[in-house]
Formats: sequence, structure tokens, C-alpha cells
Amino acid sequence: MMNRLKDATSPYLLQHAANPVDWHPWGDEAFAEARRRDVPLLISVGYSACHWCHVMAHESFEDAETAGLMNEHFVNVKVDREERPDVDAVYMSATQAMTQQGGWPMTVFATPDGHPFYCGTYFPRPHFRRLLTEVGRLWASDRDSVLQQGAKVVEALNTHSTLPGGPVPGEETLAVAVANLRDSFDARNGGFGGAPKFPPSMVLEFLLRTGEREMSGRTLEAMARGGMYDQLGGGFARYSVDAQWVVPHFEKMLYDNALLLRVYTHWWKSGGGDLARRVALETAGWLLRELRTPEGGFASALDADSEGVEGKFYVWTPEELREVLGADDGEWAAGLFEVTGTFEHGTSVLQLLRDPDDPERYASVRERLLAARERRVRPGRDDKVVASWTGLAIAALAETGVVFERPDLVAAATEAAELLASTHVADGRLLRTSRDGRAGTNAGVLDDYANVAEGLISLYGVTGEARWLRLAGSLLDTVLDRFADGTGGFYDTADDAERLFQRPQDPTDNATPSGQYAAAGALLSYGALTGSTRHREAAHAALGTVSVLAGKHARFAGWGLAVARAALDGPVEVAVVGPADDPRTAALHRQALLSDAPGLVVALGSGDSGDSDTGRGSGDPLVSREVFPALLEGRGTVSEAPAAYVCRGFTCRMPVTTVEELRAELAR
Repeated sequence: MMNRLKDATSPYLLQHAANPVDWHPWGDEAFAEARRRDVPLLISVGYSACHWCHVMAHESFEDAETAGLMNEHFVNVKVDREERPDVDAVYMSATQAMTQQGGWPMTVFATPDGHPFYCGTYFPRPHFRRLLTEVGRLWASDRDSVLQQGAKVVEALNTHSTLPGGPVPGEETLAVAVANLRDSFDARNGGFGGAPKFPPSMVLEFLLRTGEREMSGRTLEAMARGGMYDQLGGGFARYSVDAQWVVPHFEKMLYDNALLLRVYTHWWKSGGGDLARRVALETAGWLLRELRTPEGGFASALDADSEGVEGKFYVWTPEELREVLGADDGEWAAGLFEVTGTFEHGTSVLQLLRDPDDPERYASVRERLLAARERRVRPGRDDKVVASWTGLAIAALAETGVVFERPDLVAAATEAAELLASTHVADGRLLRTSRDGRAGTNAGVLDDYANVAEGLISLYGVTGEARWLRLAGSLLDTVLDRFADGTGGFYDTADDAERLFQRPQDPTDNATPSGQYAAAGALLSYGALTGSTRHREAAHAALGTVSVLAGKHARFAGWGLAVARAALDGPVEVAVVGPADDPRTAALHRQALLSDAPGLVVALGSGDSGDSDTGRGSGDPLVSREVFPALLEGRGTVSEAPAAYVCRGFTCRMPVTTVEELRAELAR
């Protein structure tokens, strides 16, 4: 027996490198071995921060008897879903079709050609052993029925109808979406639907862009005050297991926190007040403190468990509070943080349902508790860098940094972009992951290209460095050339990617924006900055499915709805020109970025020959002009004073030269 995972770059695969299971990584070798041995594949899909993945690993994959059954009857393949979202997507479709549910760990039995014929998720060890024996018996004694089942599954999945396209959603469609969201809104607790509750980041972006304050504000406050938010260290857990946001599933993901950081910053711009500011800055601090890698990237996740116990790092008892804080402060903190045994074994997740009546005392208590918590055994960290999620973090940190005048956050966003540009881009194509500064081999998928482009466009708007916009344009050209489905939508994998039994395509949001809607957003912003009709029209076409989802499934089209709102508003384009070292230029630039206009794009230039740039082509005459981006073309200072131009569709109103004038123009 030879476990082949010891040289993997995935921390999840490395967690299984010492198992008695004869694991193969995903690849041709595993398929060839299954054909050679004439046995099925057992494909196990998970990720490093997955609690139930750990449970199944301890119960079954570390157990010699269970591993023996696996090795006897199957070629076993371990897949990190975060490295291979395409593999995860096609087998999740099969799992959901067969079982009407999904999740991780995902357990798939497939033919040597990779066609699934039996799927499930977590199996307790006794059930799993019986399943291994029975599937092995069926393969040996009734293979024709097994093969027919696999063929039927593949045929059904490959003939499923995609969502029909349509025009860019109009005001009426967006109003219908708001009404649909209101139908499932939990007015008492915030959020949508019942337990479990996931952070509805993309929906909240849409609601903020539409000016819908009730649903967005109630949800944002409830999440920030509940146990899903880390009241000591900042940052959000994956989801709440209850409807009141009290008890989280404790894993903390980069993508959730990047999305929520941006949402809370946007909430502050829309009137969210001190709570929005505090949560945004604490979450940014958590990202830099706990997820940043030595190379300047961001680790993908923190585990839910420490010392083999879910949530142990985060929960407290009244006795522990008194031990750290003393009797008086301990009792005060127990009341403030709702430490009443809300979790397990008399422990509680900290909540902050009201603002403290003594801010100085609160700050001291919080500092001492955080210091004490740092002495506990920390959860594991998955330190691979995922391009897509890093793109989300770049956008969030860049915008938060400029809004709250934190240049360190902008610097962190820039350093992460440098890592992506130097390590993840090879021969003009994007690689999905890296670890320790070494790129993995897995090709980028649609959401990698789209979210990285989105992050780079945001970074350009904050820094004015045209190199980031040029790189974003290159990535978006690849999206148009390699991912388009010919009907206005996009596949999740490129046309030259590894062929699976199904080419994945899903326009609906999940934990992150769908690749299609993320691409639409980046294409819209790029077109607004450069004047490229190709990119703008592609963005509009990609939004066609939003109209289909808005009336009944708006929760799964949040980012598409947010981008549609921006498209209907223009989006607003602001060109700021003036000497880079002139504080008046900086003041106008920051005022532009403080606007809560949906999908706002900002171009920054000096207003002299230094703005000249060779451009990049992109198949559109406007993009190949001398000035890049084209939004700056013809825009100059006014009587030698820095100026700002507010535009829509490259049609601009008269320039303004003061912050007050710009604020008034943006409010029109």
C-alpha cells in the first residue's frame, strides 16, 4: 500500500497522507489504475476546515479495517474541493440528483471512466463498511446494472436545461426581487429563512444598492451582535446553526470574511454608523492578523476544531471569565457577553447584544480575554492561497483602507495583488492556488478570473495604478475567449480545461458570487472605465438569467441583482485628475470613493502627459487609445486646480474642483 498524498500542496490532502487508505490524488493515474484493476473509483471530496470531514476521517479513513475494505474493492481518490471546484461541482450535482441533498465530506462511487453511480455525504463507520462491501459485491456480481445506473446519471445531468437568458433586468424586475426577499425575511432575527442561517453577503449588497435599509440593516446588526461574529478577535464564522445567530459552525473562511468586510464598509457608507465601522475594521484586522501569509497572500480558512473539539478555542464558561478577569469584571463580562451556557457542556459563545455602558471597561475586558485566548491551542489553518478568494479580499481591503483612511489595508491589498501577478499568472493564464509562494498546477476557473479581475479593478480605483487595470483586462479577455457558452452565459471551466463527464455551469450564487455574475460585475466595471462596448455588452448578456431567478429565487441571484442595479444606474463613473502629490487631488479622490453609488468606478490620473499609456487593445478602439483608461481622456485640471468629472456612459457633467461640489454632484 502506498499513500500518494505526501507530496500534495493541499493541506487537506496532507491531513490524509498518513491514512492506511491507499489514496490517489485526482488525476489520470487513478483512472488508469481503476481500469487496470477493473474496480470502481471511490472519490472522497472535502476541505481542511470541514468538521464532518474530520469526523469521517477519524472514524473510517484512520481505521485499518475500514481502509482494508476500501483498498480491496476500490481505487480511492481524495479531492480538495477548494483546489478543484470543477470536480466538486459535477459530483455535487450527481449527489444532489441522487439524494436531494449535498454536503461534505462527499462520497462518490464511480466507474473507471468517472461516471458516478452511487453518491452520499458523511457515513458513520458501521454504515460505511456495509456500503463498501455491498458496492464491491454489486460490481462483481451485477455490473451491468451498476454501469446502466452510471450512464443514466450522466445522461440526466448532461441533458438538464440551463436557465434561459433574457434582457438586463429592469426596475420592475428588481422590485419583484425585493418583494421575493421580503417573503423569506426574518423580521425578528434578521436574515432569510430559518436555521441554519448563512451570511447572505451578495443579497445584502443588492439591498444596500437599492436603498432597502430595513432588511439589510437588521441582518447586518444581528450578525454583528450574535455569536457568529467573533466578539474578541473579529471576523465571522461560516454560519449559524440556529435562526438567532447565536451558535456558529466555527470554521472561519477567507471568502466569507472578505465579502462581509466589503458589505460592512458599504453599510457604513450608507449610514450604518459606528457598528458598521467597528465590525469592518475589526474584520480587516482579523484578516491581516490571522490569515495573512508570509508571501502577502491570505490563507483560505481556519478550522472549526481545536484539540479535536469543535469551537473549543472560542467558547467560555462563567468560571473561566472570573479566572481571567477577577470576580467583578468576570461577572460583568458574563452579563455583557451572554455567557449562560448557550453551547455545550456549560460553555457559551460570546454575543454582544447591546453596546457596553462602560467603553473603557469593555476595552480592558476584551483585551484581557483575547490575550488569554491566545494561550489556548489554536485551530488549524489551511494556508493555501486561492486566487478567487484573494481577489475578494483585495477588493474589500482596498476599499476599506481608503474609506477609513487606513493605508496599511491598501498596502496589504497591493501586496496580495503582487503575489497573484507574480505567482498565479503564467503565460497569461491564471492558476487557482499557491502555497508557500509556490503555484499549484490546477487551472483557474471562472470565479478565479472574475473575482481577481474585480479585486484588481477596485485596487486600481484606490491607487490609480493602471497596471492593475491592464491585468484585469487581460483576465477578462480570457473569460470572453475561453469561458463563453455562446448564449450570453459562461461555463465555469475554460474550453481547454480537463474534460469531466459534465462541463460545469451554474449561474446561481452559493457561498460566493456565481462565476457568471462575478464576471458580469467585473466586465461592467471594466467597460465603464475603458469604454469597451465588448465588455459592457458581455456584462449585460450575462445578467439575462437574473430575470428568471428574481421572482422566486432571488436569494440565489444576489450578486447578479447587485450588478443589474449598477448597470441600470450607469454605473456612475468618476474621473479625478490632478497632481498626485496635491492634497486637493487626494481629497477629491477619497470623496469619490465615499460615494455609495451602485457599481461606482473611479479613474485617477495626473491630468498631464503622465497619463499616456499604450493600452492593451482588447478588441475595442476606445481601449487602444493613447490614454488608459479612456475615462481619463480629455479630462484635465481646471485653472490648474485638481478636478473631478462625474459621468455615465462617458457623458460627463461639468467638472468640479471642491469636495463639497463633488459630494453634491454624486448625490444627484
